[in-house]
Amino acid sequence: MIGVFDSGVGGLTVLKSLLKHSPQYDYIYLGDNARSPYGNKTKRQVYDYTLQAVDFLFKKGCRLVIVACNTASALALRRLQQEWLTKTYPDRRVLGVVRPMAEAMAKMKLDKVGVIGTIGTIKSGIYREELRALNPKVKVIGKSAPLLVPLIESGWKHEPETIEALKRYLSTLKKKKVKALVLGCTHYPYLKEEICQEMGKGCKVYDSGEVVAKSLKNYLKRHPELRVTTSERPMVEFFTTGDVDKFRVLGEGFLGVKMGRIDKVEF
Repeated sequence: MIGVFDSGVGGLTVLKSLLKHSPQYDYIYLGDNARSPYGNKTKRQVYDYTLQAVDFLFKKGCRLVIVACNTASALALRRLQQEWLTKTYPDRRVLGVVRPMAEAMAKMKLDKVGVIGTIGTIKSGIYREELRALNPKVKVIGKSAPLLVPLIESGWKHEPETIEALKRYLSTLKKKKVKALVLGCTHYPYLKEEICQEMGKGCKVYDSGEVVAKSLKNYLKRHPELRVTTSERPMVEFFTTGDVDKFRVLGEGFLGVKMGRIDKVEF
């Protein structure tokens, strides 16, 4: 069983790609909607929230958990892996979304890459660090977009306020003439069409869904010792810390399918 965790509904964009490329596994999705967004939280808060979520998914039987949240990947993942995981669940794994994306971008050997993300993700410099470690010549230009997650979580995709905020955030990156733009938040693919339109044909826009799904497929082949087994009748379970009805409406919009049962969990 594979767990997928996000601060809200954004990680469903990753789950959607996982179901497309590796539908033979059972999945559990947990959205911490009650405490979303993570981008304006302290590093300690993000770590504590992420630990609670991963621990919950492990106790549900997951052998591997994907932290499908860029902020949590940037601020909590490394410490979680090095300190908590080795002591508490040494036979299980926690993976993030930043490293696979950085590896994919580095292979393109671009000289200028833009990244939009939450305040926490951009401030951490994680994409600059990971990309430059793989391609020292690349120039990484980050731009925080703090309003996008709450707007998306509120279901305001088509509202004028969302489009105006998007244009304002992207204007700097357009002026810098970046050749590629990384959507450094799993919520942002929900606005990918609008982002592509605003950035124009001269800039390719990349999100982590497809990249993470393909990376996981290779990872599982290399690590049979994790014992992530396939299922004859694969199933997906959904959990949220927030309002179940709201989560369903937004979630079905992200996944494009009916979600079935959704359970509420409290930390």
